[in-house]
Amino acid sequence: MYYFLSMLALTDLGLSTTTLPTMFSVFWFHAREIPFDACLAQMYFIHVFSIMESAVLLAMAFDRFVAIREPLRYVNILTTDVIIGIGLAIAGRALALVFPASFLLKRLQYHAVNVLSYPFCLHQDLIKTTVSSRRVSSIYGLMVVICSMGLDSVLLLLSYLLILGTVLSIASKAERVRALSTCISHLCAVLTFYTPMIGLSMIRRYGQSVSPVVHVLMANVYLLVPPLMNPIVYSVKTKQIRDRILKKFKKHEV
Repeated sequence: MYYFLSMLALTDLGLSTTTLPTMFSVFWFHAREIPFDACLAQMYFIHVFSIMESAVLLAMAFDRFVAIREPLRYVNILTTDVIIGIGLAIAGRALALVFPASFLLKRLQYHAVNVLSYPFCLHQDLIKTTVSSRRVSSIYGLMVVICSMGLDSVLLLLSYLLILGTVLSIASKAERVRALSTCISHLCAVLTFYTPMIGLSMIRRYGQSVSPVVHVLMANVYLLVPPLMNPIVYSVKTKQIRDRILKKFKKHEV
């Protein structure tokens, strides 16, 4: 479990590090310009870390399923080598999926000056500024979403259906509650990640009459709230982490 928490923390850190520089430059220094290549690089890493976070959440669901279904064999199933393999697969998939999208955008023609909707660069925002045909890039972008977050969300739902089936087969009510309580932190992380993403997608698709401020706000929530909330959720709900934090505070009080 703690290996996957480390992966989640790294993806959150990567997402924040990629997003915040341009946000700070816009809000603090009113620097409203970014070179195209820098914008393309930022877009690449934002989407890479977003896809990685989705995959890490799926891996954590698998971790919870194994822990509940096979508690005595947990260490034998999720060995260090297996976890390293999962981590490499998560990173490899994200890097491989997003690279062609960046390459396709690089080949398109753009106006000399373009205005973006957000204080950072996203694929769906960049593709609107092109003067070339965007059909191939749009189709590939949709395929990336379906093959990454779309697939992950379906597998997440399937994982929790299996977890629920396993929990309901436990005879003791106290044990059922205890098993489900181990999933609360992960469910909070999943909702924190997917809810703003779905909200942003719905606003972009159906909210043409919505104020641009709402679009910017939802995009900021989508990229900044999960990295902010995940450490808080897991610190509060994970006993070992919570005890360590309380122990540190008690030392300072003495």
